[in-house]
Amino acid sequence: MSSNVTRRLVLRGTAVAVAGAALAAPTAMAATRTATAAMTDHSGHGGHSGPAAFDEVYQGRRIVGKPATGEHAAHGGFTASIDGKELHLMQNADGTWISVVNHYETFATPLAVTRAAVDKLRGATLVPIAT
Repeated sequence: MSSNVTRRLVLRGTAVAVAGAALAAPTAMAATRTATAAMTDHSGHGGHSGPAAFDEVYQGRRIVGKPATGEHAAHGGFTASIDGKELHLMQNADGTWISVVNHYETFATPLAVTRAAVDKLRGATLVPIAT
């Protein structure tokens, strides 16, 4: 039995698939940028910019987060602590946050990354990094 599939037909199908993916990529990237901007836009929260400060007890640990002052403020930073020990936070270019405890997992807010650090520590004491 002979197959009706020719090399030309396969190449044409491949070209159509590649063209479709090339046309869809900018739309997907724009949607991602819009979603990221919506997550990081805090302009409607009383006119301030940046993430909201927090001070709470989470799983028996006191977590505090606030806009950075001093040398960290020059970088638009945000500081967080667990039981009074500093948790080093970093904001990625896409607006997500990571910490030294959860370095390979991103979070939408400093509060979320701080809570995740408490989960990951499982009761261990946070040892601040030397700078």
